[in-house]
Amino acid sequence: MLTIDDVAAIPLFSTLSREQLERLARNAANISLSPAEFAVHAGEEPALYAVLSGKIEVVKTFDGVERTLGWRNPGQIFGEVPIALGSPFPGGYRAAEPSRVMRLELQQYYALAAVAPEVSQKVSALARERIGGLQSLTAEPQKPRVTIVCQRWNTEGGEIRRFLSRNQISFNWVTPDAAELPSLWAGPCPPDDDCPALRLADGTTLVHPNIRELADRLGLQTKPRSGEYDVAIIGAGPAGLAAAVYGASEGLRTIVIEREAPGGQAGTSSRIENYLGFPSGVSGDELASRALQQARRLGAEILVTRSVTRIDPATRTVVLDGDETVHARTLILATGVSWRRLAIDGFDRFIGKGIYYGAARSEVGVTHGLNVHLIGAGNSAGQAALYFANHANTVTLVVRGDSLEKSMSQYLIDQLRSKSNITALLNAEIIAVHGETNLTAIDIRDNRSQEVHRQDCGGVFCFIGADAETEWLPKEIARDGRGYVLTGDDVRKAGHGLPDRDPYLLESSVPGVFACGDVRLSPVKRVAAAVGEGSMAIAFVHQYLAREGRKTAP
Repeated sequence: MLTIDDVAAIPLFSTLSREQLERLARNAANISLSPAEFAVHAGEEPALYAVLSGKIEVVKTFDGVERTLGWRNPGQIFGEVPIALGSPFPGGYRAAEPSRVMRLELQQYYALAAVAPEVSQKVSALARERIGGLQSLTAEPQKPRVTIVCQRWNTEGGEIRRFLSRNQISFNWVTPDAAELPSLWAGPCPPDDDCPALRLADGTTLVHPNIRELADRLGLQTKPRSGEYDVAIIGAGPAGLAAAVYGASEGLRTIVIEREAPGGQAGTSSRIENYLGFPSGVSGDELASRALQQARRLGAEILVTRSVTRIDPATRTVVLDGDETVHARTLILATGVSWRRLAIDGFDRFIGKGIYYGAARSEVGVTHGLNVHLIGAGNSAGQAALYFANHANTVTLVVRGDSLEKSMSQYLIDQLRSKSNITALLNAEIIAVHGETNLTAIDIRDNRSQEVHRQDCGGVFCFIGADAETEWLPKEIARDGRGYVLTGDDVRKAGHGLPDRDPYLLESSVPGVFACGDVRLSPVKRVAAAVGEGSMAIAFVHQYLAREGRKTAP
């Protein structure tokens, strides 16, 4: 409990009357912190804090790297900038040693300022000073963590750019003949045979690096820190990340295994307009980035660039590429789905060289000033069209059906119609692709007249549906004819019931193995639904573990 002497020792409050000090001591929170424990995280709502004892470190993450911005010692306050700007905390405040801080909620601060305006004046003056410091930090040129040199249509370089972008690693990409290369790459230009060549921020040069090597060099986690976990989550899309957040926050030893980058298919979405809590919309990679930071902060381990080769359902052992193993008391399958491939002659030859599945934001650089085409008529295609319209010369939706209204939300259709450089070709399909080293033209057939027209094209982005890739799962985990994992009642109806009970709602035909998100058989395929199922899966994990604990209790 706070005392009057505690509060009076803070210079900001030293001139207050005894009655005001008593009120503060009675109403303010008294927070004890262990070393490395946060008093407040970046993004939390405004409040005023004062350090009573110990030492508080001010930290902020820039481009995935945490920096220490300063310290707060006994008697000093923090929270003045969020109060002055009416915004969340721009950084975090973490105890460097055992510490005590007092917290005054925003309304309590306003009540104090109303009767003691000198407090408000001091807080405002300090806020102006520290805002200036923040501005100088943000004005510093942020050096990218990676510089890539490769030709525009280099497939290997494209894969590296997508990997960096989806893992929120900043990079510069420059072609060997670019005029700005000498200013971005110290020393002689790498020869074509060495491209893609990468220069890291510490000066390390990598030639033709594989993605795993690059991830290790950049400090991304690629190996488990333990051999035993309460829950292992396979897949880091919205469902997997939600499960990681809830599992870690509820005290479960949690690991997530992702073969590419966090975010899943949703992470490539240029804009999600209808996700709750984001009135202006949110990009898929931003949503994934926020969820990833949250899961890591709560203690979940997130492995990237690791594929699961098989699982043993009896022991719940997960075998990773390289035969490394992870043991878990429960498993959650959140592997999502993969874009369906188009069967057009020569199509695969240009993948990464003008043809792409989905719409990763890292590809926007290759669309500048070009005519691009999107195949599909769903919301993902509409969102991508709007995004690319700000960069490409023209954007054309190629739609086999006779209407957008049958598969796309009306708000997207209205926005598409407002863009002068977006058109939709209905009752049409691409039947051929052309180019030497990269895509340069396509043939489009009008399915009503059967006429074929050739159009210049600098990029084709495909959104034609997705399939579950679950052929690697053991036969004990029941699936439907298209590979979607059966759970709950669907397990029982298919004759795969559990021996001693009905499966939980998200439980598969193997006890303790759950499925959520797009990989699960369900008519609903939405980001919000995947997030909800990921959180629900953890509730069933707890039920399963509690039941198993009772069964094994002496």
